[in-house]
Amino acid sequence: MENLILSNIELYYSSSYNLKSQIITIDSDESSHILNVMRHRMNDEIYITNGTGKIFKSQIVQINKKNIDAKILNEFKFEERFPNITFCIPMLRNNERLEYALEKCTELGVTNFIIYKAKRSVPKKVNLVRVEKILLAAMKQSLLSWLPKIRYVGSMDELTQFDGEKIIFEQSSNNYFSRDKINSKMNYLFIFGPEGDFTADELDSLKSSVKYKLAENRLRTETAIIKVAALL
Repeated sequence: MENLILSNIELYYSSSYNLKSQIITIDSDESSHILNVMRHRMNDEIYITNGTGKIFKSQIVQINKKNIDAKILNEFKFEERFPNITFCIPMLRNNERLEYALEKCTELGVTNFIIYKAKRSVPKKVNLVRVEKILLAAMKQSLLSWLPKIRYVGSMDELTQFDGEKIIFEQSSNNYFSRDKINSKMNYLFIFGPEGDFTADELDSLKSSVKYKLAENRLRTETAIIKVAALL
């Protein structure tokens, strides 16, 4: 059986494939990159992920004006690293810091995100379309095969309705967070505090949460997020 050495490939994305014909169709944005930037041509072999754990070794068999068709030659399956963990990230004043944290977490294998609005969050809109593009690019760049899922909720009350053991990261905790604190058979919500900290009401709604410390010194929100992803 052929082994796939991930460091030796360029990875593309398509969710449009026909299992019966074993043909993958790659849309205009991705096909333009394949043809005009990477200079691939007919019969070239390329690697494509469907974003749900599969990478296909494929051969370009048709070049159209707006897409490319590729024939599947081989299929490789990969397990999702942390299917039981969701990172719950507050809206930040600086969108670039939020996007950076999401990008780095994706590179480290995190695949489930919720962006939430805390009471002390600065009022602004989250451009989920832009964020999804950043996550897609990070997945491909890191040669991963699971496209992260992301959603937005408008309050802590909404956030606490999701199932899973809730973990918050508090400077006052005496227990440091580490990978061995996580049970692979349980679902978790990792809830990161906003820049202005939680309000008393929000802390009350999180009183049953498990609390862990990340460092002796205080960390920026985005630094804490990336550190937890790196510890997993």
